[in-house]
Amino acid sequence: MTQDILQREDINDVAILTMNTPKSLNALSDAMLDALHKAFDGIAETPEIRAVIIRGQGKAFCAGHNLKEMTAARDADDKGRAYFNDLFSRCGALMQRIQTLPQPVIAQVHGIATAAGCQLVATCDMAVAADTTRFGVNGVNIGLFCATPMVALSRNIPRKRAFEMLTTGRFISAPEAADYGLINMSVPEDALDAETLQLAQTVAGKLGKAVKIGKQAFYEQLQMPIMDAYNYAGDVMATNMMYDETAEGVAAFLGKREATWENP
Repeated sequence: MTQDILQREDINDVAILTMNTPKSLNALSDAMLDALHKAFDGIAETPEIRAVIIRGQGKAFCAGHNLKEMTAARDADDKGRAYFNDLFSRCGALMQRIQTLPQPVIAQVHGIATAAGCQLVATCDMAVAADTTRFGVNGVNIGLFCATPMVALSRNIPRKRAFEMLTTGRFISAPEAADYGLINMSVPEDALDAETLQLAQTVAGKLGKAVKIGKQAFYEQLQMPIMDAYNYAGDVMATNMMYDETAEGVAAFLGKREATWENP
């Protein structure tokens, strides 16, 4: 799937999605939200793809929602509130789609990731950022509290760190973001492409069925009390142990040889 505003390139079993509206700093416009959702739906139906990278064209990863579209909608008589409810609902649905996607999704971040752009980073399963990147949920600086980005952010980093970012509008650096747990690693800008692809290829090289069931279980158990989480996770592992591919993987490990999987 290739659209002007969203480009897709497949490198073997890794899909790379590039947001391609650099003039708006790859803002999550109505069209971009729709394009991303359709792209993820298509990837979900493509088992040959084992990992996904999402990145931005130009000088920034993503600057959040499109303020020009939002301003126009607010000025449209009584329709503004209905538009905003729909906008934030669609954005929330996209974020949840990322986490229900069978394949792990890695954010490749550079420049800035602000407001809903920071939300996108926090939502992805993993994130790699150039060491020059800045992150912020800075809507409060213009009088708009980043309530929906807060949902993802507060589930990624310590709550006092999240609340500070949300109420001060302060930007944090990539090393700080790594320290907070918002990203997995901060790397030199000229190594960003290679480091992100290497991470994606490492994930893609694992047994796809195991990663798929594991990703689903990861997010499911987070919502459960600990006893329920252990019961659920135990059932997931029992299911996984019954895969023929897993039996071959265990036998290969015990036999000190490489596993041979017909359906990796």
